[in-house]
Formats: sequence, C-alpha cells, structure tokens
Amino acid sequence: MVTVYGANISPFVRKVRVFLAEKNIPYKLEPVNPFTAGPDYKKISPLGRIPAFQDGNVTLADSSVICAYVERTNPQLALYPSAPADYAQALWFEEYGDGGLAPVVGPKIFRQRVVMPLLFKQPGDEASAQKAVAEELPPLFDYLESQLTDGAALVRGQFSIADIGIATQFVNLRHAGVDVDAQRWPKLARYISSIHARPSFKAVIDEEEAMLKKAK
Repeated sequence: MVTVYGANISPFVRKVRVFLAEKNIPYKLEPVNPFTAGPDYKKISPLGRIPAFQDGNVTLADSSVICAYVERTNPQLALYPSAPADYAQALWFEEYGDGGLAPVVGPKIFRQRVVMPLLFKQPGDEASAQKAVAEELPPLFDYLESQLTDGAALVRGQFSIADIGIATQFVNLRHAGVDVDAQRWPKLARYISSIHARPSFKAVIDEEEAMLKKAK
C-alpha cells in the first residue's frame, strides 16, 4: 500500500488524497507536521514540505509530481486529458490552483483564521484576511467564472486534475469561513458545490471538519 505523508488540512495533501480516491487506490496517511518535521522527513521531502509519497522503493515530494507519477503507474480512470491541448489546459488550471489561489488562500486567509488560533494558540491577522477576501480573491474568482461553461468541469466537461487542483483550495476557504457568492459568481458557486459533493472530496471534507470542530 502506498503512503502519503502530510497533514489532512493541507490543500496539497488533500489534492493527492482525492486523486488516489478517484483512482480507487488504497493508501495510508502518515501524519507529518511540516513545522516540526525533522531531518528524517527531509530524506523523503528535501524541502521539508508536504505532501511526500512512498510507493515501495519510490519516494516523491510535491503534489503535482505525485499525481503525475500515480497517473503513469495507474493509467486506468484517467485524470489527465489525452489530447495535447486539453492536457496542457488541465496542467494550467492545476498551476492556477497551486500558484494563483494558494498564495492568497493559504498564508493570507487560512493561516490567519485557522492555523494561527488552532496550532499556534494565538490570534491571526484578521484585517489582513479580510483585505485578501475583499481585494485579492475577486479577480481570481472572476477568471474562473469566465472559464466555466456548464459548471461540470474545467476541461471539456471531463473531471480531471484541473478540477482537483482548483477545488482543493476552496476547501481551505470553506474552513476559513469564505464562501463563493452565488450572486456574483453563479457558475463558480455551482461548480465548487458540485465538485465538493463528489465522494472523493466529501470524505476528506467531512474528516477535516470533524477534526477542526474537535480542535476548537
């Protein structure tokens, strides 16, 4: 059985867990706190980040690398489009989640509203979080709204790594009390609701919400 190393509230750990669930691949989650991970963990993840991954003698780090490896080793139930242009578009949306949404959602909102009070037992910077919600999220949401057609999936109407990479960031917004305004972004609101209702996402969301509730 493969092992995923990381914390279940990480959007990148969640990305890998959802990917594996969609592939029907059993795995073990080994909890790792990136703030306290020691030198042994850095043998698997040289940058000390989560997630890391082990499959027999193969060890990998970085969610995008892990998902690409799993796709190549388990090509059934494909989660990457086959046509070159669609494949590239899916990678683009995955990067939009990793490099566009995450830098705003993670440090500026989720860290301030969830990580600081729960893990560090001190208040976060709520003014900074509110500013990010009011000023930085809307342009990001505007773009996604413009890219959605029927609200089912981002690339050719087929669920893929694009949707996993985007929707995982919105789980952290949900934990931080931020919803998509359905009046302003109706397609995006429907899309996120639909993706989060998939069994692969719902299982981890329920698990995380129970954990966060218990930690408060």
